[in-house]
Amino acid sequence: MKRSMKLQSAGIREGAVGCLEWGLVTMTLLSACSGGSSSGQLPANDPKKAQSVPVTVSVAVQKDVPVELRAIGNMQAYSTVVIKAQVEGTLTQVFFKEGQEVKQGDLLFTIDFRPFEVQLNQAEANLARDRAQAENARQQVLRYQQLLQKEYVSQEQYDQFRATAAALEGTLLADQAAADQAKLQLEYCSIRSPIDGIAGNLLVHTGNLVKANDADHPLLVINQIRPIYGVFSVPEKNLTEIQKYRASGSLTVEAAIPNSPKPPARGKLTFLDNAVNTTTGTIQLKALFPNEEKTLWPGQFVNVVLALARQPNAIVVPSQAVQTGQQGLYIFVVKSDQTVESRPVVIGRELNGETVIDQGLAPGEPVVTDGQLRLAPGAKVEIKTAVPVAGGQEKVK
Repeated sequence: MKRSMKLQSAGIREGAVGCLEWGLVTMTLLSACSGGSSSGQLPANDPKKAQSVPVTVSVAVQKDVPVELRAIGNMQAYSTVVIKAQVEGTLTQVFFKEGQEVKQGDLLFTIDFRPFEVQLNQAEANLARDRAQAENARQQVLRYQQLLQKEYVSQEQYDQFRATAAALEGTLLADQAAADQAKLQLEYCSIRSPIDGIAGNLLVHTGNLVKANDADHPLLVINQIRPIYGVFSVPEKNLTEIQKYRASGSLTVEAAIPNSPKPPARGKLTFLDNAVNTTTGTIQLKALFPNEEKTLWPGQFVNVVLALARQPNAIVVPSQAVQTGQQGLYIFVVKSDQTVESRPVVIGRELNGETVIDQGLAPGEPVVTDGQLRLAPGAKVEIKTAVPVAGGQEKVK
């Protein structure tokens, strides 16, 4: 019995040793398969690490680039006129439609003219009466002058007739002024447009009593939109640059309506404010646009481009090629052996998706525009597609 137990115990020990040896063999095989690393990484000589990274490439080109300032502006009417009545009376008729284009001199409103016609008739009657009396007084003076020379009348009588004639002359002038005033009041009953423009809302309707020069109740507002002003502001740091280029000649301004298929309107810079806004640190400018097609409207917001000059022979790349790193801005440049180099650059202005490179790049060098996240200096690349920069440059192949 004891012998049997000893044999069983020996068999268990031998089995345990065998299992331990088998486990060591298994771990050795696993370690060999993993390259001797517990992190699961591929060995350094694995061919997958040498695979090329697909990228999109463009070519740095040299061309003239406009020097521009961009801002958000809004349009203002060239002239705004608030139409008011100059006499009191009942509004009898309206001769335009709301939103209609009106010309200078067009009849807009009429006010009941009958009371003013009566006043004019009365003033003209007084003028006629006093004119006759004045003429009679002048004749009396002439007669008494002759009688005075013959000493038939005294000097005192002659002076009285002459004073009466002079007083009637003054009365005649007052009557003439009263008649002119009555005629002017009658003309005010017909209200005409003082400018060419667009009529706004009708603020007082026919049949209402209007008062003279009532600031609280105007009849109509007319905006002149041909030409029209574009008003915008730029940072004060650009003031010196604007003054320099403005001294050389007139500056062109473009105004583009957002999301509009129509081309930008072109105008000229006409106004530079005489002070910088200390609250915003900006300065206000105005440009005048002909607006012959009436595409620009008062109060409308527009994208404004102020053209200052042109920078000749600038090196330009698509803006997406410029990357930002810990050491600053850089660009991946594709070398002849299809590897990339990280090139630090100094950029200038950006314009229409392009960036001017002031330092660090030469014309004709291919630069990576897409796929930079998978790149490192010296990485192998495969140019899947190539895109030209603006200006019709050839694609990289």
